[in-house]
Amino acid sequence: MSAPGRPVLLVVAHGSRDPRHAATVHALVRRVRALRPDVRVETGFLDFNVPSVPGVLESLETEGVRDVVALPLLLTRAFHAKADIPAVLAAAPPRLRIRQAEVLGPSPLLLSALERRLYEAGLTPADKSSTGVVLASAGSSDPEAIAVIAEIAREWRHTGWCAVRPAFASASLPRTEDAVRQLREQGCARVAVAPYVLAPGFLPDRIARGAAGADVLADVLGPAPEVARVLLERYDAARRPVALAVGA
Repeated sequence: MSAPGRPVLLVVAHGSRDPRHAATVHALVRRVRALRPDVRVETGFLDFNVPSVPGVLESLETEGVRDVVALPLLLTRAFHAKADIPAVLAAAPPRLRIRQAEVLGPSPLLLSALERRLYEAGLTPADKSSTGVVLASAGSSDPEAIAVIAEIAREWRHTGWCAVRPAFASASLPRTEDAVRQLREQGCARVAVAPYVLAPGFLPDRIARGAAGADVLADVLGPAPEVARVLLERYDAARRPVALAVGA
């Protein structure tokens, strides 16, 4: 139960036929609840899994809830954040006041989570200067989303890695296997693949296949504590009153 005056946090996940996807989403939500027991956190899926986002919203309205922060469980602002989710929220019961939070990325905390996964896969901080990293995302046809991934790769490179190259599992190039090869040709002593994805599924499996020539393949971000902290940052930002400009 949320503390008085605190909106319910509705985590909006994409959904997948792969059961690992929902299991990972629920594990992340459990971590969020553990960090902030004063916030009521619910989960809804856009497709494939239950409960659906409309179903959760209808249940909340029936309970008498009035304020909701809907948080897209997405790393970039692509089609789902710009079109799908706003359309679903617009069809919600009219008595609900719903604010859509920003997507999770980019965030320095997500870079920390990526490094956590690489170290869990066997690298150490001492390996950074000799290791090239493939920042492997699901991919998008949205140029804004692609530009964000490229910028994250540039930013991450400045933290001491031999090199960082973006790669995409769909819609855009290069593919993971091409980026692995390019880092080899660049002279990096070892190559690691860091999936910039939240949960297992079809496209993360494609990333894993493309990482066959790498030395290290990290796990998906999943319920990393840094990811849970980003969720709560986005929630807190969305529930703050919007300041009016002077003279407005």
